[in-house]
Amino acid sequence: MSSRLNPYISFDGNAREAMEFYQGVFGGTLRVNTYADFGMAEAGESDAEKIMHSMLETERGLTLMGADTPPGSGYSPGNNISVSVSGEDAAELRGYWDKLSAGATVTVPLDKQMWGDVFGMCTDRFGITWMININQQG
Repeated sequence: MSSRLNPYISFDGNAREAMEFYQGVFGGTLRVNTYADFGMAEAGESDAEKIMHSMLETERGLTLMGADTPPGSGYSPGNNISVSVSGEDAAELRGYWDKLSAGATVTVPLDKQMWGDVFGMCTDRFGITWMININQQG
């Protein structure tokens, strides 16, 4: 897979409803994972079924990702869209990370994550939140 750049939207507990709505608008295949799916012990019972990650991919090449705001994090309407860059070319994606994270606020260091991929998140010097995901699953 070549690298892809797409919006990533954070929701306030209604990610499933929103992503199913967008699937109705754009069509395509929707994959959804809850916090419980990833064994997130810190997510209480009320948060276990919230969406940790979802991805809508259409036959026309559109990709939209979304999730409920993580437990303990604040939801801020109007500032709830990030840009995700993902793929398998580790050198290319690490190069993007190195440049985007220079002078940025790193909220998640680029490192191996519980879902098996290498992931990092930062807010650049212009206030834009970026997520880099290096797919480790062939």
